[in-house]
Amino acid sequence: MTDDRTKIMLVDDHAIVREGYRSLLQKQPRLCVVAEATDGAAAYRLFKETTPDLVIMDLTMPGLGGIEAIKRIRQWDPAARILVFTMHQNAAYAVQAIRAGAKGYVTKSSPPQALLRAIFDVLQGRTAMSADIDHELALSRLADESTAVDVLTPREFEVLRMLLAARTTEEIAEMLHVSAKTVANTRYLIKSKLGVSSDIELVRLALRQRILDVAEIGMEASDLQERPSTS
Repeated sequence: MTDDRTKIMLVDDHAIVREGYRSLLQKQPRLCVVAEATDGAAAYRLFKETTPDLVIMDLTMPGLGGIEAIKRIRQWDPAARILVFTMHQNAAYAVQAIRAGAKGYVTKSSPPQALLRAIFDVLQGRTAMSADIDHELALSRLADESTAVDVLTPREFEVLRMLLAARTTEEIAEMLHVSAKTVANTRYLIKSKLGVSSDIELVRLALRQRILDVAEIGMEASDLQERPSTS
């Protein structure tokens, strides 16, 4: 007897989060969790091993992040269906994820039914967005500043995310399987595209555009505003 349930892979570095939505999904008779990964590299490897019908992917994880993982999975299988499930209620993350190949984007502040609805929408070939992200996308079009979502490619956005997480050039190079020189060039290109000349200006821009939260860098916003720019 064949199992005709939809195979799902969960990708999230927090075990308690995976447990939560695994429990939700297992209540649906048509869905079956077949694999779990804690970072983007493991997600890519397990996708090739288990060939799930749908991947539910977080974005910010230790090591390789979700956007780069989405890109790699879609390069290996252009038909892969990936739904982002993340804490980032930010238009930049949503657009970059869709550009990388995701078919939907739901925030973790959404009700459980929103996630289930998005799952079935993506499985049926539709693009799914939670209501809060639809609102954020509309607001982002009113901004008068060059935004990361407008000018950066998914790879550049992932390097930016790693830089903001205080990853070194060598660490980023190893995770992305590129040379340190390539990462350094990408770093320069990111600053050029965003119109900043120093790391502190890059952090300030990321805070303004809500790509980075103050809590993630362990300092007060006022401290950032008062510190002089350095190269």
